[in-house]
Amino acid sequence: MKVLLVHAHPEPASLNGFLRDLAVETLQGGQHQVRVSDLYAMNFPAALGPADVQGPRVDATHFKAQAEQKQALAQGSFAPEIKAEQEKLRWCDHLILQFPIYWFSMPAIMKGWVDRVFTTGFAYGGGGTMWYENGGLKGRRALVSMTTGAAAPAFAADGIHGDIDRILWPIHNGIMHFCGFQVLRPEIFYGVSRIDAEARAAMIERYRRRLVGLEREQPLYFHRLADFGADHRLKPEVTPLTGFQYRG
Repeated sequence: MKVLLVHAHPEPASLNGFLRDLAVETLQGGQHQVRVSDLYAMNFPAALGPADVQGPRVDATHFKAQAEQKQALAQGSFAPEIKAEQEKLRWCDHLILQFPIYWFSMPAIMKGWVDRVFTTGFAYGGGGTMWYENGGLKGRRALVSMTTGAAAPAFAADGIHGDIDRILWPIHNGIMHFCGFQVLRPEIFYGVSRIDAEARAAMIERYRRRLVGLEREQPLYFHRLADFGADHRLKPEVTPLTGFQYRG
């Protein structure tokens, strides 16, 4: 495997930092290639804007992100940090996102990485033809590895925070599946500030074992484009998914 690990935590000595290093060590020990984008260490700029484009503009007076991204991709005029991250994505066949959940989502610096790097024409687009299983990053697989402050029951379907599958839907479906990735079951480290050393060690060992067999995992199932009609709604004969399912 060729793995790109994107990490977002401001403290290198955090559990997320440990999990980043564990993944690198385990995967490299299995003879896999690994590249790391440590967004806080890189001081990666999170805000999408005119500075993303360093060549001639489509319209120098009015910034329209998609139009500028299409031209910048064609001209090779993206900012250097965007070029570098897109090249890593072209190179990899597996993507791991490592982060703590912040406000029911990924940290802002990681969302900014997505905003600026997953550009139209590169990750999606094509006038409505380059999306979902036909997305620009198809042929790759993606894994979310994340930590939470609250314990697992709080993220159950009847939990106070709501179903974790619903919370992760914007990432799993709205980013990864939308851009063509096959999405793997998330690795979630629940209640990390409230567990004892034994429970934490068990979580870490579970993840280590999973990383060893990661390339053999079956991805989650999402509806295919053919399941939807011209109105972008499921066809009447298609049974809606009630939760994440695995391919047989």
